[in-house]
Amino acid sequence: MTKKVCVILANNCEEGEVAEIIDVMRRAKFETAGVSIEGEIVTGQHGVRIVADAVMGSDIEPYKEYDALVLPGGWGATDTMKADPRVLELVKHYAAAPDKYMCAMCAAPSVLAAAGVSKGKTLTSYPGPKLEPLFADANYVNDTVAFDDDRHLITSRGPATSLPFAFAIVDALGGDSAFIKGRFLYNALKDWPDRA
Repeated sequence: MTKKVCVILANNCEEGEVAEIIDVMRRAKFETAGVSIEGEIVTGQHGVRIVADAVMGSDIEPYKEYDALVLPGGWGATDTMKADPRVLELVKHYAAAPDKYMCAMCAAPSVLAAAGVSKGKTLTSYPGPKLEPLFADANYVNDTVAFDDDRHLITSRGPATSLPFAFAIVDALGGDSAFIKGRFLYNALKDWPDRA
């Protein structure tokens, strides 16, 4: 059966994260929907416009049927998600379901804290004093991609970690990230001297 992934979209999202995540999920042949909580067209924090596959209405039940819920970052987008009861309910649902995956990166792990599901969990986020204090009751780590003990909570740090995060989701859902990494020349990055 094809796995289904729901990626939540909101204005002022980190558009690079959105694009990388959705691209990798689709290359993995997962049924992936970019679901906006604001309107059909979402504008990222750097002015890139994204057309949503669906716009969430008041009935969130269809969005509980995915295998994974993914929250990309972006300061404004995560503030919008934290203020949206629909998103908080979905986060609680995915965090509690043993057969589903809750995934958040960059500033979006703050939505986990707002939903009350981060306590005692191993996770990471964008570093710094704005977010890290939100996870005083969690096992906060500085890993590129962090997995909670049951491996159903997957978090990551920031725009440059979008690919490792997406590959981790692919693998968790039973896909083959090695093939996609090869097509991306991803493993060649380790040979790239960072002289910037």
